[in-house]
Parts: sequence; C-alpha cells; structure tokens
Amino acid sequence: MTDARLRHGRASLALSFFVQGVTFALLVTRIPAIQDRYGISDGLLPVFLAAVPILAGVGSVVTEKVVARVRPRVVLRWAQPVVLLALLGVGAGSEVWEAALALGVFGLSVGALDASMNMMGVSLQRAYGRSIMLGFHAAYSLGGIAGASMAWAGAHWDLSLLVSYLPVVVVLLPVAFIGSRWYVEGKQEDERQQGAARGAAGSVSFKLLMPLCLVMCFAYIGDSTVSNWSAKYLQDVLGSSEQLSTVPYNVYMVTTLLGRAVGDFGVRRFGAVAVVRSGSVLAAAGFGVVAVAGGAWVGMLGFTMLGLGLCVIVPQTFAAAGRMFPGASDTAIARLNIFNYVGFLVGSPLVGALGDAWSYRGAMLVPMVLVLATLVYAKSFGAEPARYGGGHERPRTVDVG
Repeated sequence: MTDARLRHGRASLALSFFVQGVTFALLVTRIPAIQDRYGISDGLLPVFLAAVPILAGVGSVVTEKVVARVRPRVVLRWAQPVVLLALLGVGAGSEVWEAALALGVFGLSVGALDASMNMMGVSLQRAYGRSIMLGFHAAYSLGGIAGASMAWAGAHWDLSLLVSYLPVVVVLLPVAFIGSRWYVEGKQEDERQQGAARGAAGSVSFKLLMPLCLVMCFAYIGDSTVSNWSAKYLQDVLGSSEQLSTVPYNVYMVTTLLGRAVGDFGVRRFGAVAVVRSGSVLAAAGFGVVAVAGGAWVGMLGFTMLGLGLCVIVPQTFAAAGRMFPGASDTAIARLNIFNYVGFLVGSPLVGALGDAWSYRGAMLVPMVLVLATLVYAKSFGAEPARYGGGHERPRTVDVG
C-alpha cells in the first residue's frame, strides 16, 4: 500500500469523523425543539432518549457480524448517509411515530457508523506504526463544536428543525459519499485471511477485553455527566446566570478538541499507558474541583480539566483493543463499542438519581471515582497481542510521514 494512498485514507476517515460530530451534535443539542415539534411528554421523552443508545448498541453488534463478510469501509460508506438522512427525517416529520422511526433508524445506523469508523481508525494506525487515533477523534470534536454552533444559530433565529437540518444534510451527504471513495484499511490481505481461518469471533477473549470495556463505560459516564448536567449544575448549585450556564459544555468541547489534537504526540513520546493514567488523574481532579467549587468560575475550571483529561481515554481504548487482538480487531472494537452506549445510558440517570436523593455535589464524586478506577486497568493499554496457538501475531507497520 502506497504512502499516498494511506494519507488519502487518513484524510477521508478524518472527514467522516468530522461529519459524524456535526450530525450527532445537531441531534442532541436540539432535543427540546424535537420534543416541542412532536408534542412528546416529559414522561415519554426519556424513553425516546434511551432508545437511541440501545439501538446503537444493537447496530454495533450487527456490524460485528456484517464485517466478517463485508469490509468496514463498505459499512461506513453506506451507514453515514443513512445517519444523515435519519437526522433529516427527525426534522421533517410531524407525528410521534415518525419521530420514533427516524430516531430508531438513527440509533441503528449510528452504531454501525461508530463501530466501522473506529475499526478503520485502528487499522490505519497499525499501518502507520504510530499513534494517529486521537487525531480522528479530534476531528469528531471539531465537528461537534461546528454542529453545536449551527444548532445555537437555529435556536437563536427560531428556525424550524427542517430548515436547520436540510442545508447541513444537502452539503454533508455528497461530501461524505465522495470522500468515501478514498477509504482504505491498514490490514493486509493475508492478515484478513488468517483471521477468517481462525474465526475472528472465537479469537477475542472477553476476559482480556473486559478491562477495556469497563474503562470505556467509565469514560462515557463521565462524558454524559458533563453533557447532561453541567448547565444545571452551574445554574442550580453554583448560582450562575442561565447564559453563563451554557458555557461549561462549550469549554469542555473546546478542551476536548485541543487535548485530542496534541494527544497523539504525547502517546508517541510517553506511551499510551502514561497518557491514559495522566488523563484519568486530571479528569478525576476535574470532577473533584467541580464538587467543591464555591462559584461558577471555579466550576468551569473543573469542567476544563475534565475535557483535557477525558478526551484521551476513549480513542486510546479503541487503539488498545486493536493492539490486543491484531488478528480480530474488528470483532474486539465492535464489542468494545457497545460499552460506549452503556456508559452514555447509565451516566445521566445515575447522576440525576444521586443528585435528587443526596446532592449534586456528592453525585459528582461517583464519576470521579469511576474515572479514577481507570488507573487499575491502565496496564491493559500497553498489552501485547493476545496469544493464538502459542505465538504472538504482530501487526505489520509502514513508515508513513
């Protein structure tokens, strides 16, 4: 595989991560508008919100089976347009069943999209022979900032969901589809044949993968805490204005982008284990600062620390799964990706229940402890490839600038 082809593949995959960041942000930041458009009651809304990550988990499981026959780049090429069209469907409907259908399609396809994107990212990193995974997730964070900004503009100008979503889909749909022509995977053909001969699903040890699954879950519990509770916490607990309460999540997204933009250099210089440990300690300290903050600005300092700390964990967890199971990385990543949605599904109601029953300051200590628990499993990020038949299978690398 030529260096130029790998570089083109890396750029096209980064574009896919960016598009997904835009798409997901446009959905989650306009949830109140979606609720109003379809007349969804407060009691029914959690059902709709929970259905998306549950169906995404199903989509990830299905993708594990599909990529045994069809390469991840094919899944990604078709899943991304479906996600964009499902977003448009959310904005175009008028009946509750139409919202349910569009969100259901969105959930299933986003699970396939997330799994296949990270499969390809891990595969390309193996071909490069150095850390590039954080760069892909930096593109996702940049897309999230762009999508959230578009959503803010739509809300500010009181635009309908369809008017907000249609121009974005019209632009991004052909861009993503054309960009998919340059998708490449770092796996060599003989590695694919060896994986098929062994039976990829049977070669992934859940016992070995479980520490990474827990880390993924803990990281997304922390992420969903910031996404769902930072504004309420700043306003209700720290006494900020409503306008100021919208700032922490934006700060969190910006610091996530900055951390991921430079994170690959840290991994190359100090190693994945050291970077993950540092990120876990910094994120836990951020939750601690938020919990004891006496005012809004100290609270925002805590959320800033959270962004810089949490941002390195998820990309490195996918990368570690790829290193651990080099001959069956697609299967490992599809299974690991499920715990992305488990953490997202658990995090928000967990903090809300603890906040109502105890205090929101105390509730912030729970994700703090969970993120800190990543230190226990940090050695898994430097694990050698799992053994198959008494020998190690090591990935081939290509020196690419």
